[in-house]
Amino acid sequence: MYNLEGKVALVTGAGGERGIGRAIATRLAREGANVVVNDIVSNPHAASESQWQGVPDVISEIEALGRQAIGIVADISDAAQVADMVRQAIDRFGRVDILINNAGSPPGRDRVPVVELEEDAWDLVQRVNVKGTFLCSRAVAREMIKRGDGGKIIIISSGAGKRGMARYAAYCASKFALIGFTQSLALELAPHRINVNAICPGLVDTERIAGIAAALAPEGQTADEYRARMIEERSREIPLGRAALGTDVAVVAAFLASAESDLLTGLSIPVAGGSLMD
Repeated sequence: MYNLEGKVALVTGAGGERGIGRAIATRLAREGANVVVNDIVSNPHAASESQWQGVPDVISEIEALGRQAIGIVADISDAAQVADMVRQAIDRFGRVDILINNAGSPPGRDRVPVVELEEDAWDLVQRVNVKGTFLCSRAVAREMIKRGDGGKIIIISSGAGKRGMARYAAYCASKFALIGFTQSLALELAPHRINVNAICPGLVDTERIAGIAAALAPEGQTADEYRARMIEERSREIPLGRAALGTDVAVVAAFLASAESDLLTGLSIPVAGGSLMD
């Protein structure tokens, strides 16, 4: 267990029921942090049959753990909304010690060969994944520097940020960019005792898999069928034998958010069951 008592974490893209963001937000709360829960809408998966209510449910979980939480709906690709989100966080808690850049673009029209990729689909991926991470990191880093007692910035990249994949060019480009951004920001913020690291998950069984399956499913196969096939086939390729869960990523995030990682910065850590080792 890691002692985050008295710390304040801001987690973007945290409204999904099976998402990485929710898993990280609740894990940090278990470690003692108060949490600012962000997503682009209050319930990003409202169309599903689940009774899940999105951000309000994550807040309820955090409060049930004895911690404080607020929800802020904001588009991280919009500088004004990011500035307002960080202002609200500081108005409520007085500080932000931990930033988790987790929000990502929804998979769909970008999962095609480059020769078929539309410019607006490419732009959406870069705007959310790269620009959004830049805007959030810049806004929070400015506050951390002003406060003067360090901090932790954690960026969710991907295994696709270390190895290219056909039909994933826009996504891979964005996630490769995040690793470079992590390294540059880590060097810039090191004099301020702000650690910057990236996590690179492999396949994680979240709601996003349904979107990927819907985009890639061949004719005659439903998205649900293709999703099950994806997880089964990819799990056979993973040395440790299974796809990751959000909780697997949250374990690493909690470590990187804690004082135990104070000498680590600029890293990009795979959470991929041995399928990615560099």
